[in-house]
Amino acid sequence: MVGLDARIVIIGLPQVAQQLNADAEQAIWITQSYVLANTVMLLLIGRLGDIFGRVRIYTIGFAVFTIGSGLTSLGSNAIEVIAFRAFQGIGAALIFTNSIAIITDTAPKRQLGFFLGINQIAFRAGAMLGLTVSGVILSFLDWRALFYINIPIGIVGTLWSRKALKETALLDKNAKIDWFGFVTFTGFLLCLMIALTFSAYGTRDLTTLYSLFAASIVFLGIFAFWENRVKSPLVDLRLFRIREVTGGVVSMLFNIISWTAVLLLLSLQFQLLLGETPLEAGLRILPFELAFLAFGPASGTLADKFRPAPFIITGLSLSTVSLFLLSTTTQTTSYAILSLYMVMLGFGTGLFVAPNLRAMLGAVPINRRGIGSALFTLFLNIGFTVSLNLAVAIMALTVPYNLITNIISTANPTSITAADKILFANGLKTTYLFLGIINAIAIAPALLQISRKPKPKQVAGPIVSGEG
Repeated sequence: MVGLDARIVIIGLPQVAQQLNADAEQAIWITQSYVLANTVMLLLIGRLGDIFGRVRIYTIGFAVFTIGSGLTSLGSNAIEVIAFRAFQGIGAALIFTNSIAIITDTAPKRQLGFFLGINQIAFRAGAMLGLTVSGVILSFLDWRALFYINIPIGIVGTLWSRKALKETALLDKNAKIDWFGFVTFTGFLLCLMIALTFSAYGTRDLTTLYSLFAASIVFLGIFAFWENRVKSPLVDLRLFRIREVTGGVVSMLFNIISWTAVLLLLSLQFQLLLGETPLEAGLRILPFELAFLAFGPASGTLADKFRPAPFIITGLSLSTVSLFLLSTTTQTTSYAILSLYMVMLGFGTGLFVAPNLRAMLGAVPINRRGIGSALFTLFLNIGFTVSLNLAVAIMALTVPYNLITNIISTANPTSITAADKILFANGLKTTYLFLGIINAIAIAPALLQISRKPKPKQVAGPIVSGEG
């Protein structure tokens, strides 16, 4: 459900914007508000899970997500839909963050990678369906039906989780919530993401842009200063002294930045250069999704049997090669070749994700796994947001911004001239190349996963390394 709703509006965004009389900026925020609300809540949710229980917060998340879906379907204008999508994003954060922590707490140690792989596949399957289900729904029904489908599933999920799930985590009920840390980190993240959005979409107010970037740095500095001194910090920055945590988080951030944008670029490529409908474009991207789904659980199982590092490095290397190959494609490149490159990208990404997550969370102390899973999801969402905006900014280096805007927002891609299509194709090649370089950079921090020392079973004092 969380993965589905992260994508379900993208394909049908022009129809949604048209029926709500939304301008371009409002249309962007219909998708961004979900991700932003999801992201800013992550660290607080991880802390709440450590204190009040993962299962309780998870169940509440199902209810919030369901109510948010219903409210979104009732929105009468763009502002209401943006606000309700943000509320829905909070529920999504409650669900996804705690699902990882619950699995980490309860899965048998030797099968942890496998179960985390299954969890990632569930999210991935939802994201894959978001590319196709939206096209099917919009072919027959109003855009509000995109959110109707969540309501019965959400009700069943809420009741089921309350009845079936049992709390197994060691809770830290005496700890206090770091509200000042939450406010300063939220300020940092909001300023940064809004600034990235403005810069990617060509804002002319440079003073506002620079002010937002400066404010984000100030908020981050205050946050780091405070977290190192408060008794019960929102984020235990000492976790980054564990090499698996630092390597896993940083490599995952670069990897998610590199491949998330590829799905949007391929969708535009199929619609613009080949004249496909949004539904057809979504179906043509399935080779990537299917390859990811096929190799995700396998990589988790192999990481359980052997060490995760070889699969992490191999996955990053293969996905880097696939991105470089995509940068060599032209308008005449056959779909069979594109499918091969997409399968390579999906295979490499699937080979990387579960072992990397296993190595990272497996090194986190038991009573800090809620915050550890929140860190993972936090950087996942930051990478997702940065990727889309960065791709547009990179393309703007070779393609006029007005043309990019026209391509993204047009409801009739066939109206774009042949010369503009050639220019756009060249911009795609440049963007794929830059994204390949970013993914290659992810290999460096991933090397921290190679040599791993025994992880601590619990925290008895200050964390000084991964040794315990």
